[in-house]
Amino acid sequence: MQITDKTVAEFHYTLTNDNKEVIDSSREREPMRYLHGASTIVAGLEEEMEGKQAGDKFQVAVTPENGYGERVEQLVQTVPRSAFEGVDEVAPGMRFRAETQQGPVTVMVTEVGDEEVTVDGNHPLAGENLNFDVEVVSVREATPEEIEHGHPHNDDGSHPDD
Repeated sequence: MQITDKTVAEFHYTLTNDNKEVIDSSREREPMRYLHGASTIVAGLEEEMEGKQAGDKFQVAVTPENGYGERVEQLVQTVPRSAFEGVDEVAPGMRFRAETQQGPVTVMVTEVGDEEVTVDGNHPLAGENLNFDVEVVSVREATPEEIEHGHPHNDDGSHPDD
């Protein structure tokens, strides 16, 4: 069976940057599972998955436009330390949900000063080329519930967050 809309595919991957540094890999854990056509993985990878079947191995380079987008410098802001009231210790690398005029945004603390904190609303991989080494493990038809919910369920039919 080929990967097409409304199929659930499982695959192993290794993600590297242009310097060949490993960013993430599923090789030492369960394969990633997704509902094709639901836009739950980066667009450039989902596009390349189309038509593949179990056993296929391939590499794909995804540009920022088809990955996590270009970096937007306006998403890097300095805010008063008082914006973190109730948080005992604020440190670089911490993530927070910020309410903006455009809705909630996840930001990462990049720098902490005595009076100000710098946060970055860009995805950590924004502006990066994403190099995937992929092995398709399985492909199956999605259930009506998976299609309705927009994501695959566990093998026993339960919701993955249960």
